[in-house]
Amino acid sequence: MSREIRLLLADDQALVRGALAALLSLEEDLTVVAETSSGQDVTDLIREHDVDVALLDIEMPGCDGIDAARAIRDSGSPCKSMVVTTFGRPGYLRRALDAGARGFVVKDTPAEQLAEAVRAVHSGRRVIDPSLAEESLISGSNPLTEREQEVLRAALDGHSVKELATRLCLSPGTVRNHLSSAIGKTHSGNRAEAALRARENGWL
Repeated sequence: MSREIRLLLADDQALVRGALAALLSLEEDLTVVAETSSGQDVTDLIREHDVDVALLDIEMPGCDGIDAARAIRDSGSPCKSMVVTTFGRPGYLRRALDAGARGFVVKDTPAEQLAEAVRAVHSGRRVIDPSLAEESLISGSNPLTEREQEVLRAALDGHSVKELATRLCLSPGTVRNHLSSAIGKTHSGNRAEAALRARENGWL
C-alpha cells in the first residue's frame, strides 16, 4: 500500500479550513496533519509535520498564499504547494505559478476533483482550473513592472504623491512617472481606478 499523502491547510477562515479538512479526510490516502491561518507559519509546519502537499489560500494576513508558495520553493523542501482560493483571477494564477505553486483551483471545486488535484500535484504534475487557464491566456501576462505594482499597492491606501514618495523612498517625480505608466497600462482614468483594476486582475 502506498504511503498516505500528508496535507497542510493554510486559510485564515476557520470554517473553510474545517470544511476542506473534513472533505479531504474522507479520502483513504489523504491525511490533514497541520492547519494554519497565516502563510508565515507554513514552512515551519511543513518541516515539523513532514507535509507532502500544502494547500494555500491567497488572501491571508501577514503572508499571503503566493508568498508562502515562494517560501516553500526557496526553502528547498520537497513539499509541493497548490493554491485553493475564492479569488480565481488570471493574474493570481500567473503569480502563483511563478512562485512555484504546482496547482491552482477554486474553492468550489467538487471534493472528488480536489482530491484528484492533490494526488496529481503530489505526483509531480501541474493542475490548473481549466476556465482560469483559458482566461489567463486571453488576458495575457501582468503588464506592470515590480515598481509600478509597489506604487499602486501603496496608492490603494489613498496616500498623496508626496506621502507615497516618502513611504517608498522615491522622489515625487518618480512616483508620478510610475503612476502615469500604470494608469496607461491598465487603461484607467486615474491612479485609484488603476490600483483597483490591477487588484481585480490579480496583478498586485
